[in-house]
Amino acid sequence: MTARARLTARTDGADFHVVLDDGTGHQWSADEPASLGGGGSGPTPDQLLLSALGACTAITLRMYAARKQWPLEGVDVELALDPDGKPAAGTDIARHIMLRGPLDADQRERLLQVANACPVHKLLTGEVRIASALTG
Repeated sequence: MTARARLTARTDGADFHVVLDDGTGHQWSADEPASLGGGGSGPTPDQLLLSALGACTAITLRMYAARKQWPLEGVDVELALDPDGKPAAGTDIARHIMLRGPLDADQRERLLQVANACPVHKLLTGEVRIASALTG
């Protein structure tokens, strides 16, 4: 079976700077802010995690609305990780979704349900197993 997604994360010598490569020609980076010893040259790992949820939410809603031929003109997704500080257990993500376009109340409610079923939402709220191994 083929992996759903693949990624390589590689440090390039600069403190905490990581180059991410998906193997299909897309590269981006991550870093820590200067206040934590990084160079501030890219989003933090936490921001990258939120970006996956935000992108998946917006894309899933646009695809669903297009399939239904609903007048969704745009989607804004604002996310915050542990918005009230670190909880005693677990992790909290606040997601605020703004739907643009002349949608009725039933369409808006259905789109909220669809957002809660986007693939990254399901991944984050489901059971995740990580198998780690050293190579080389």
